[in-house]
Amino acid sequence: MSQLNANEVILNRAAQEVTQDLLVNLGIGLPQQLTQHLAAAQTPMILSENGLIGVGKALPHEQANAYCMDAGGAYVDVVPGASFVDSALSFGLIRGGYVDLAFLGAFQVSQFGDLANWHVPGAKKTGMGGALEIASCAKKLVVLMRHQDKQGRAKILSHCTFPLTSHRCVNRIITEQAVFDIDKDGLILRETLAGYCVEAIKANTEAPFRLAPDLT
Repeated sequence: MSQLNANEVILNRAAQEVTQDLLVNLGIGLPQQLTQHLAAAQTPMILSENGLIGVGKALPHEQANAYCMDAGGAYVDVVPGASFVDSALSFGLIRGGYVDLAFLGAFQVSQFGDLANWHVPGAKKTGMGGALEIASCAKKLVVLMRHQDKQGRAKILSHCTFPLTSHRCVNRIITEQAVFDIDKDGLILRETLAGYCVEAIKANTEAPFRLAPDLT
């Protein structure tokens, strides 16, 4: 499966998590693209750390307002009822636990929900950004990522080997192969995606997992 097709699978499945009554945060990278996959009936208030509450779809440069950017620097539209606030209020909402649902990318996730998404050992450190607050304070955290890295190594592990962003914070993982939930006992395979079977997912996942009784 090509990277483009894999991303489409992940984003189309992630869109099913979103309803219009939620305050949502989208992390930089793959989660930023989720706005392009939401139906017209799905109009959540998307909070960007830089102070925009009501992020809409991404816009090409020729249609953009230079003052309307998300936290990743992409030009975006705004939805009806949007607000512009300072970063102190934006992070106050995040730290206060007002974000109902957050989507973040990841380098690694452990079987118990530990998240590593900010630094590859040996690479230049760019800083954690707002990921710590989002991961620690969102009511529900969903990770969107490829199942394996470019070298074919598993990204869902028994224990993360990269520096952690936050401990036991991930509630759900969506890859191009599967949807996992995480509880106090570890990983639960909830759905198989894109034609992958359970045995193939086991072969591509370093951590052990249980099968949901209603596995689809």
